[in-house]
Amino acid sequence: MKNVLNFAGNRPTLLKGPKSGFTAGRFFRGLIVSLGLCAASLAHAGTVVVYAAADLQITTPLIADFEKLHPDIKVVYHDLQSTELYDRFLNEIGERAKADVIWSSAMDLQMKLVNDGHAAPHRSGETAALPAWAKWRDEAYGTTFEPVCFAYNRYLLPREAVPQTHADLARLLAERPELFRDRLATYDPHRSGLGYLLHTQDLEANPVVFWNLIRAMTRTGLGTEPTTTQMLDRIVSGKSVLGYNVLCSYAHAREKSAPQIGTVMPQDYTLVMTRIAFVSKYAPHPNEARAWLDYMLSKRGQDIFNEIGLHSVRTEAQGVSSVASLRKQLGNAFRIIGLGTGLLTYIDQGKRDLFLTRWDTVLGDSAPMPLTTGAAPKAAR
Repeated sequence: MKNVLNFAGNRPTLLKGPKSGFTAGRFFRGLIVSLGLCAASLAHAGTVVVYAAADLQITTPLIADFEKLHPDIKVVYHDLQSTELYDRFLNEIGERAKADVIWSSAMDLQMKLVNDGHAAPHRSGETAALPAWAKWRDEAYGTTFEPVCFAYNRYLLPREAVPQTHADLARLLAERPELFRDRLATYDPHRSGLGYLLHTQDLEANPVVFWNLIRAMTRTGLGTEPTTTQMLDRIVSGKSVLGYNVLCSYAHAREKSAPQIGTVMPQDYTLVMTRIAFVSKYAPHPNEARAWLDYMLSKRGQDIFNEIGLHSVRTEAQGVSSVASLRKQLGNAFRIIGLGTGLLTYIDQGKRDLFLTRWDTVLGDSAPMPLTTGAAPKAAR
């Protein structure tokens, strides 16, 4: 069922849309007023259409603050899964274009779109303030600083059994499989662009450990999901005890309503991803698109990112969610996934097919080992 959030005044109501094969959110709110801008300033009267792989429930404060700052711009926000966003954008390029800004956690897919010439260049004081790793050719920009963690159910996993490193997790699966039997979760790389990115970056970080760990999790009982939200649902319900390669930002946001969720940033290495944004070369509203992008990268916008748990990418930001604060916790253990053509490595169809074939082989060959005699339960796929 497709959900559409309709903002009339300040009171949001949830409307049910037609049946669909995916869940998507659309955010409509706008008020055209005169800002009294001087003649030399740029007026942004109109609409900005954002295609985003970022949950509307989390990003609503960002949208509301932008519209408060720019009351002459209505934000039309399409909440899509990363692979769906990629396909939809490509199906609408040229005269059929609808999106102004493309914003996604699937960094590799974003870099492919930019590298293939679908982004419009944009330079401003806000883009200049970004760290070097978070921008590419004045076309693609990292907006967040999001560690990838282990998420677990505090009520079901004893404190002494919470893994602190990837090696800890492998050891626990071998020594205490009963704690995790049929209750592990991770991304399905077939259905999730972000999941594919994180798994392949994990592979780059430590290829031998990665495949051994996936094999061990599958033998214990691994379920795969297309989104972090669905993995967290499993953990909250008790269907899963631990989720692997979960976005810390979503897990921390969920903790507010589900205190049973705990998180660990692995101390041996913690992947850090950023949500890449770019202005479409075919944007129907290019001025409004640049206003939205600059807002996301501004100190004001980045402060909102800190408040909603997506973490500011700008190094001067302060607070418990800042990069400086996170670095105090892990030091040099962060493995930042920077913007660049290196992200295109696993986009190559041959490498993608090779990875997914091996993934399917590992999940297919590593049948769960029974705790007692009798038939082994079938692995969740």
